[in-house]
This record gives sequence, C-alpha cells and structure tokens, in this order.
Amino acid sequence: MASGFGFHGGVPRCFAFWQEFSKCYAQSDTPSQCRPHADDYLECLHHTNEIARAKAIKAEFVRKAEHQAHEGRKAADILADGVIVGVGLIQRSGEGQGK
Repeated sequence: MASGFGFHGGVPRCFAFWQEFSKCYAQSDTPSQCRPHADDYLECLHHTNEIARAKAIKAEFVRKAEHQAHEGRKAADILADGVIVGVGLIQRSGEGQGK
C-alpha cells in the first residue's frame, strides 16, 4: 500500500478504509477514538474475522456430519443384528387387505 496503487493498477481494495482511518486520525485528539476505523482497515487487509468465521462454520459442519454418521452407524448396527426388514415387494398375509 506504500505506492497507493493496487496490484493490477488503480485503487487498492482497502484504500477506502485507509482514507477513513487517516481522516479520523488527523481529526481526533486521541488515537483510541479511531480504533474502529483501524480495525476495519486491518480486517480488510488480513481477513482475520472472516477466516475465524469460516473455521467456525466448517467445524460445525464437520461436527454435524460426524453426528449423522454416528446415528447412521447405530441404525446399520440394528439392521445387522438380524432384524429382517421388508422392502414392500411382497405382501404378507393380512397386509394391504383394506385397500
């Protein structure tokens, strides 16, 4: 950002945040007043909050997938214990007579 030009020429992506921060810093009495502007600029540069949010979403997705796999494994174990499950191809006596 030292030159003021983006990677492919023109205005860099975070230049607007930098202008807001520098304007605030020039007009304020204490630098702590400009902390929100500095945070916005640093987020634009490094994407720390965005990365943390993406990691949290991925962790939740993995947790749910593991839970579903565990529940599926329980159902498969029940079926593997010898319980006969009908698929509805053959009607047994007493089934379907009310139709």
